[in-house]
Amino acid sequence: MILIALGANLPFAAAPPEQTLRTSLKLLSDNGAKVTSVSRFFVTPAWPDPSEPAYVNAVVMVTTALAPVALMGLMHDIETRLGRVRSKRNAARCLDLDLIDYAGLVDAGPPILPHPRMESRGFVLVPLADIAPGWVHPVSGRSVGDLIGALPPSQRTGIRTLG
Repeated sequence: MILIALGANLPFAAAPPEQTLRTSLKLLSDNGAKVTSVSRFFVTPAWPDPSEPAYVNAVVMVTTALAPVALMGLMHDIETRLGRVRSKRNAARCLDLDLIDYAGLVDAGPPILPHPRMESRGFVLVPLADIAPGWVHPVSGRSVGDLIGALPPSQRTGIRTLG
């Protein structure tokens, strides 16, 4: 199971964030990372600055022959193509793609696998539970449900499905 988290809170080329996410799904599939399953889209408060526009987040499952580093390269290319400008850490953005898990691989990277900060992010875990409710963290052995339950309230509140 290869899992990618998607997020956006700024429009790109006049398209709203949810359309940018949909476009990124097509670009992944068209370039060697076939999207096989998509979570619902969730609206989540901006983090770490909740005064910024809310994010639209999702998690997708893909199949690919690409190695993790090549998959990350593809993801970065798609981010750039869809308007991502890397500035300060956690800045608002048109698109963010994160490799969450690559078939349970544990690797010091690059890329670091599993994603090193996913366990503390409701905007990743809630969509992850939507698509893969039986997923277990390959290092801690904790289920996605347990990880969500351990989140501080600030990482669980305000998350809702889009639409």
